[in-house]
Amino acid sequence: MSDWKEYKNRVRETNPEIGKDIDEAEKISAIVGEMIKQRQNLKLSQRDLAELCGIPHSSVARIESGKTTPNLSTLIKIFNQLGLSLSVKTAKRMKR
Repeated sequence: MSDWKEYKNRVRETNPEIGKDIDEAEKISAIVGEMIKQRQNLKLSQRDLAELCGIPHSSVARIESGKTTPNLSTLIKIFNQLGLSLSVKTAKRMKR
């Protein structure tokens, strides 16, 4: 295997359930990555962001390190403070 994309495709072929897990992890990672980038652009520390959101600093740290997946209400609190928004769009359905 020469790259990540080829590896993911091979995993999807051999074990579709693990392929779904990889896709989900990548989507969560993209959301958290944007959160981190915006926090840094605003020159906020994790502690600053936590105080603005009224959540523990450890929650922000765990979300950013990938140790936990934020629930929707926490994500909305964080995004509101960062000037970000979530949107919903119809996704292309994968073959079953």
